[in-house]
Amino acid sequence: MFKKGEKMSNKREHLKKRLLDAAEARIAKQGLTGLRARDVTADAGCALGGLYTAYEDLDMLILTVSSRTLARLGAALEVAAAGQSTPEARLEALALAYMDFAMQNRNLWFALFDHNMVSREIPDWHHAEHEVLIRYIMGPLHQLQPNMTPDGLALRARTLFSAVHGIVRLSLEDRFAAAKPHELSTEISTFVQQMVAGMKAG
Repeated sequence: MFKKGEKMSNKREHLKKRLLDAAEARIAKQGLTGLRARDVTADAGCALGGLYTAYEDLDMLILTVSSRTLARLGAALEVAAAGQSTPEARLEALALAYMDFAMQNRNLWFALFDHNMVSREIPDWHHAEHEVLIRYIMGPLHQLQPNMTPDGLALRARTLFSAVHGIVRLSLEDRFAAAKPHELSTEISTFVQQMVAGMKAG
């Protein structure tokens, strides 16, 4: 039989998951705009105060949703990278997998970058989780440019990520200068191929 403390802990973990699932569903459907603690707790079937029993505040709940999104994105990138035999193919596959994830999880993907903390600074552990966006790029880049310093390699990986991210974001926002969604995969593939060609030539 569970002791009293164990039962309380299990109840709290169950409440946390219900709130996390409810917040994730809300963000996936409507984005961060208009997200209210009262709506999330109603969806989770608990009182408003339940949110503050399980999480410090709505900001921390949103960060936890983003942690889950980053884990799913990291898994998609790992699969994409593992299926390719050359560094050139891995970089292209990573870029296309990133694009696919953003298109299929649009609102959750936007939430990763658009959430502005109201109550505190973004904690270090969440900044560290974002490293998954860079981690899989560095291996194939090192194969292409083995003489780069670790700092230079990290900077190059961030530059490549930023470029692909910008192309994807502008397209999803339907900006005037952006590639249309049906053009996006071709443009990203071409961009990565040309960038890799420039690295090899250099």
